[in-house]
Amino acid sequence: MTVLRLAAFSQNGLGGNPAGVAFYDSMPSAEEMMAIAKEVGYSETAFLVKQNDGWRVRYFAPELEVPFCGHATIALGAALGERFGEGTYKLILNNSEISVSAKKSGSGMSATLQSPETWSKDAPQEYVNRILAAFNLTKDQLDAHFPVRIAGAGATHLIIFVKDRQTLADMKYPFEEVRALMAEQNLVTISLLWQESDSVIHSRNPFAAGGVYEDPATGAAAAALAGYLRDINWQGAKTFTILQGEDMGVPSRLNVSFTSKTGERISVSGEVRHIE
Repeated sequence: MTVLRLAAFSQNGLGGNPAGVAFYDSMPSAEEMMAIAKEVGYSETAFLVKQNDGWRVRYFAPELEVPFCGHATIALGAALGERFGEGTYKLILNNSEISVSAKKSGSGMSATLQSPETWSKDAPQEYVNRILAAFNLTKDQLDAHFPVRIAGAGATHLIIFVKDRQTLADMKYPFEEVRALMAEQNLVTISLLWQESDSVIHSRNPFAAGGVYEDPATGAAAAALAGYLRDINWQGAKTFTILQGEDMGVPSRLNVSFTSKTGERISVSGEVRHIE
């Protein structure tokens, strides 16, 4: 068994979020996949088995199985494109069916996923207060145009917008405390965000729940964010860019598109590069 090592949402052949992609004839046990994910050491590794007219996919972080991972889906989409040609592939996840399309690009391959359906809801204020305290944030540092909410698109995320870029750059948090807080609401990541313009948003994504301090590009969170923006009637562009990983020295670019229809799937796309 060979694990492909790919970086999704790269920019100009650099950066991006590393993911493992492993093809199997039959799905290994959860224990074996967890062990492989730990050995690979990336935030997620995707495991694929051909199933009828699609592919059965499971995603494992070093510490847990996640129901959906965007950057690993982009990576596996590129891998499918390289093996079987450009086109659209059906993916059968634990809780939903989605698709990913692959095409050749100037730097190799790019992929576009159609996310699971989206949803969002108000976050309990007492819970938000504890999260803000853990990140040493005050309510005055939050952007009042964006309420703190829990949002999902196959996985669950907490959405927090701050007023300025420096607050985002200064992000730090106590790992074990935040991991425990995330478990209370079954969060996969916390999305800390700053709006640069109506079409550009900067993001940082703590991933303590999965045993990783920070994710440099998070496609599932990008889809959840788009659903959230739709739900709050955001007046920005329905096709926008997320810049992530900059403060880690791993610049990543996620291209996101959504419609006005509540809950409808989100399109998230990006470039993919092989890791040497």
